[in-house]
Amino acid sequence: MSKSQRIAYACGACGVRVPKWVGQCPDCGEWGSMEETAAPPRQSVGGGGSAAPSARRPAKPAMRIGTVSAAQAASLPTGIGEFDRVMGGGLVPGGVTLISGEPGVGKSTLLLEVAHRFGEAGYGRALVATGEESAAQVRRRADRTGCLSEELYLAAETDLGAVLGHVEDVKPSLLILDSVQTVIAPDTDGVPGGVTQVKAVASAITAEAKARDMAVILVGHVTKDGGIAGPRALEHLVDTVVHFEGDRHSMLRLLRGVKNRFGPADEVGCFEMTEDGIISLADPSGLFLDDAPTEPTPGTCVTVTMEGRRAVPVEVQALLGKSVKDGAIPRHTVSGLDQARLNMVLAVLTRRGGMRLLDREVYATTIGGIRVREPAVDLALALALVSAEQEIAVSADLVAIGEVSLTGQVRRTVNADRRIGEAARLGFKTAIVPKGSVAERHRGIEVVEVETINDAKRAAARTWARRG
Repeated sequence: MSKSQRIAYACGACGVRVPKWVGQCPDCGEWGSMEETAAPPRQSVGGGGSAAPSARRPAKPAMRIGTVSAAQAASLPTGIGEFDRVMGGGLVPGGVTLISGEPGVGKSTLLLEVAHRFGEAGYGRALVATGEESAAQVRRRADRTGCLSEELYLAAETDLGAVLGHVEDVKPSLLILDSVQTVIAPDTDGVPGGVTQVKAVASAITAEAKARDMAVILVGHVTKDGGIAGPRALEHLVDTVVHFEGDRHSMLRLLRGVKNRFGPADEVGCFEMTEDGIISLADPSGLFLDDAPTEPTPGTCVTVTMEGRRAVPVEVQALLGKSVKDGAIPRHTVSGLDQARLNMVLAVLTRRGGMRLLDREVYATTIGGIRVREPAVDLALALALVSAEQEIAVSADLVAIGEVSLTGQVRRTVNADRRIGEAARLGFKTAIVPKGSVAERHRGIEVVEVETINDAKRAAARTWARRG
């Protein structure tokens, strides 16, 4: 067999090539995904026998950086404030965005609103090419959400050539492809949604976007682990990668930036899902704070977390159940929090705080369906557990911010001043924070600095006694 006819094996999940068949992919760990494929011929460069590639005249000459116009990379605001915030100001002509999210979270609804606003803003035509729904289904959603525009075009296609044909006919300034895994490139081997097909479709659409200065949004499926389905190279091909997150049983939706060549990659946009579509939430604080009860309730404490560059107050609630019998394993259940951090805080309160909690059933949650994974929530979680155990309510106008270490120390967190400023804006009167974390003076709020978890317990008790 000649060198050009050698056989190799490629993983259908991640695309990695190996010279021999194996049962499990050595790169992504998928079982039974190796498929036989032709290996590319080896090419020698220099003195290995083959001649080096000859020089080819470039299509455009190299330019001095000072003469390159940056106007083509200017963002076009869509008018959807939270979407533009994450995208760095709006959509960029020629920019390609990949948006992913779980089924039913509202990706198609959001992008239909984006296409409608784009056309209404006078930027040109918007084309929505869907391979998952019919044009009639998209029209029904447009009627429900009020996204009917003369500049919005629909096409239900799964063939790459047909999609490019619609682009040639409509000449849109914005193309939305829903989704990249459903479109087939006939001239490329592989099954629809496979690594080879996804790379071919994404490459062709990206090349068309750059050639026409057309903004493109690709919708991508997710795996059971929450990652983007298809090859990792897909994220390298595009300019922007965002995740649309949310529980389908909750109104809250978060658009989280992961990669952005035209703006910050750590921004988060907040939306509310309603029957009439998706609404931007410029100030989502009310979603994450429970309605104030007539009587203070033990087991609650408010913290301020960072979602991208935005400080958001979040209420943490804890409930302690009965103690389990000797030898039994107590149930520790969380919703919106990190299970490992709950177990760690329980261990610290038991060992350093003089409390007996490890043999109790513990339930902890956040309000509004938000997920908090950063260590700054530790102190609020600890005070909520102390409040639940002692049946003493923490003051409703108190926030607690800080990471709890295994030694019982309260460690500093990033952006402490921004968090305290947001708490003061919302009317909170007291903030318990780690010692040495505040660099500014804040008006309207009392800042109490603590060193240990026991200091925080005493500070919370004094505050409640003074205000109750």
